[in-house]
Amino acid sequence: MTDGPAEDAQWSALHGGVQPSPMVRGWLRMIWALARGPVLRVPPDVLSALGLLTLVGAWAAVEGPGWPALAAVLVIAAGVLDGLDGAVAMRTRRARPLGAVVDAVADRLGDLALGATLAALGAPLPWVLASLALLFVMEYLRARAQSVGMPGVGAVTVAERPTRLILVAAAALGTAASPTGLPLIGWDWASATAVAWTVVGIVGMVQLVIGVRRTIPARFPPDR
Repeated sequence: MTDGPAEDAQWSALHGGVQPSPMVRGWLRMIWALARGPVLRVPPDVLSALGLLTLVGAWAAVEGPGWPALAAVLVIAAGVLDGLDGAVAMRTRRARPLGAVVDAVADRLGDLALGATLAALGAPLPWVLASLALLFVMEYLRARAQSVGMPGVGAVTVAERPTRLILVAAAALGTAASPTGLPLIGWDWASATAVAWTVVGIVGMVQLVIGVRRTIPARFPPDR
């Protein structure tokens, strides 16, 4: 399989025809470069499970010994594993509906681990719960729209999984570098990140609602 336009086309097909941004293209190049050699022998479901376990490890690194820098590294590693499972599935032609279900469940459990990591870093629980609630409602809306005929994902919003991973990794790195918090506003890194995640979630919800209204079929297909 040729790297470059080929993986861009596959990503676009999986996301309802949306063309990847330059940042997404760069991410795809890195993931496809890593999806080679021994990595191709690892089943995609195992990669999904490893990504989830890595996020649980990030939470444990903060909750236990209090190592936010290690948590940041683990969150970034989980993001790479999250990309590799799909790349390996496509490159080895092992993509299947059950694998998509496993990946989705691992992603949602991983999101809970991200929220737990943010709380362990010191974010107020109400803000963490608000961000998670928005996330789960958004993903439920997307899944229900797809079940009644919406092609693709409806819209690639600002609140997708890479954004969540980046936010929590930044909170962990910020906490490790400056435990006293953000000097200009007086907030700790985790609290500021939880607020940012909630705001991004609201914007993402609006984007998805617009995308669903634009792309969902107007009526069910006639019975055959």
